[in-house]
Amino acid sequence: MSKLRIAIQKSGRLNEDSLQLLKECGISIDNGKDQLKASASNFPLEIFYLRNSDIPQYLKDGVVDIAIIGENVLIEKGEDISVVERLGFSKCKVSLAIPKGDEYTDMTYFQDKRIATSYPNTVKKYLSKKGVSTQIHIINGSVEIAPNIGLADGICDIVSSGSTLFKNNLKEVEVLLTSEAVLASSPKIENDVQEVLNKLQFRIQSVLKGRDSRYVLLNAPNYMLDAIIDILPGMRSPTVLPLAEEGWSSVHSVMNKNEFWEIIQELKNNGAEGILVCPIEKMVI
Repeated sequence: MSKLRIAIQKSGRLNEDSLQLLKECGISIDNGKDQLKASASNFPLEIFYLRNSDIPQYLKDGVVDIAIIGENVLIEKGEDISVVERLGFSKCKVSLAIPKGDEYTDMTYFQDKRIATSYPNTVKKYLSKKGVSTQIHIINGSVEIAPNIGLADGICDIVSSGSTLFKNNLKEVEVLLTSEAVLASSPKIENDVQEVLNKLQFRIQSVLKGRDSRYVLLNAPNYMLDAIIDILPGMRSPTVLPLAEEGWSSVHSVMNKNEFWEIIQELKNNGAEGILVCPIEKMVI
């Protein structure tokens, strides 16, 4: 069977999250320290550890078949590359920021000003839509320092928590785009390798669905079962099992993890007791 070649970030948070996802997909990687390439021992997968900014070109050239990469990098350097799965982690924003003391009302602030960024294409497209003309200074590194040393009037960079902006006396004023990790595919992927990708994608979808879901168990009086079942946003129909105590049943269901807190009080108001919420490792639909 042909091997599927996947690129992931060489180091950093995205590297850790990517390896964790592959591990949860049941893939064991023979990975020595400081290796630039490794193989899986139980799946036809070869891993390339690359600089994030280089990955789009490797995909375009067909050197790798797929990659786990930040969507913001694809927008900047690989808009023609297909996204086959959104992964839901490593979320961030690409934003414009200016010195805290400056007053900001709208995008006209940036007219004829200097913006330091590692995302020149993204900035140019956004400013063009807004009808604003600026000078772009391309910096590959610590962009946040540029206003402090007089190199630029503002910056455009990734924002996660905003702590780096705060430390550099900057404030976020415009969000150009939101981003998360995605699974991207090379336009040159071959048919036999696509079959391996389909198998990997099935595993990834099962892991992601499990992460987003919770298994809920509760006890309820039988005369309130219909009301409780109507409240539960289950996959199809919840499982209902009789308890040893007559007139009571145990109800089992699956729901999105973000929905539980919205309905817990409603469940209790309708007689639910002993509510348990358990994580789900994987969920195959």
